[in-house]
Amino acid sequence: MGVAAEALSGYDPRRVSSAALQSFFNLSERWGLTANQERTLLGNPPESTFYKWKAERSARRLGRDVLDRISYLLGIHKALNILLPSPRAADEWIKKPNAAPLFQGQSALQRMLGGSVVDLADVRRYLDGQRGF
Repeated sequence: MGVAAEALSGYDPRRVSSAALQSFFNLSERWGLTANQERTLLGNPPESTFYKWKAERSARRLGRDVLDRISYLLGIHKALNILLPSPRAADEWIKKPNAAPLFQGQSALQRMLGGSVVDLADVRRYLDGQRGF
C-alpha cells in the first residue's frame, strides 16, 4: 500500500505497529517470557531494535513478518482463553508438556521457539482444530 493509499484508507502504520507491540509485550508478561524468547517469537530482530521496541512499546513501522507473528500469538492467546476454564490455565498451557503429535511431548512454547513463523501457525491451527474450526 502506497503512502497516498494509506492516507485515504486511514491506515496508520505507526499506530498499528505500536498497538501490536503493546499487545505483544503485555502477552509476554502474562506468559512469563524471557527477552530471548520474546526476540525469537518476533523473528530475531537485532538486539538494539528489540530493546528499543521493548522500552518504547512503539515503532514507526513493523514489517509484515513481525505483524504476522504477533497476530498468530494473539490468536493463540484468544483460542486458549476460549478453550480453557480460566485465564490462569490459558497462560500456563503454553509451558506444559503436550502429548499431541504436533508437540511430541514438548510444550507449545518450545514448538513456537523453533523460530519459524510456521511454528506459530502450526500451534494456532492446532488450537483452532481443538475449537472445531
